[in-house]
Amino acid sequence: MGEITFDDFLKVDVRVGTVLRAEPYPEARKPAIKLWIDFGGDIGEKKTSAQITAHYAPEALVGRQVMAVVNFPPRQIGKFMSEVLVLGLPDADGEIVLIGPDHPVPLGGRLH
Repeated sequence: MGEITFDDFLKVDVRVGTVLRAEPYPEARKPAIKLWIDFGGDIGEKKTSAQITAHYAPEALVGRQVMAVVNFPPRQIGKFMSEVLVLGLPDADGEIVLIGPDHPVPLGGRLH
């Protein structure tokens, strides 16, 4: 992987939001969950789908703070328009584990 400049890093807008609502997404090619996330302030509520069913049930995600890239263009995922990319890391089996703050932080806070 090539090096990037600090200015390149600043182009990726990673913010914290709180999951307001989560629903199964059975129509997705791979098992997924639809998420509605509140980023507060100027960003507001955005939606996405994420392949996180191995570790999370929809009802357990509500109220959880997550990190997401908020400045990608919207992307059609089946019949659902994804507006942000929720971030996570693969476990030993390749299943995604969400990343987020380990203490509550204000909505919309930008990753440094």
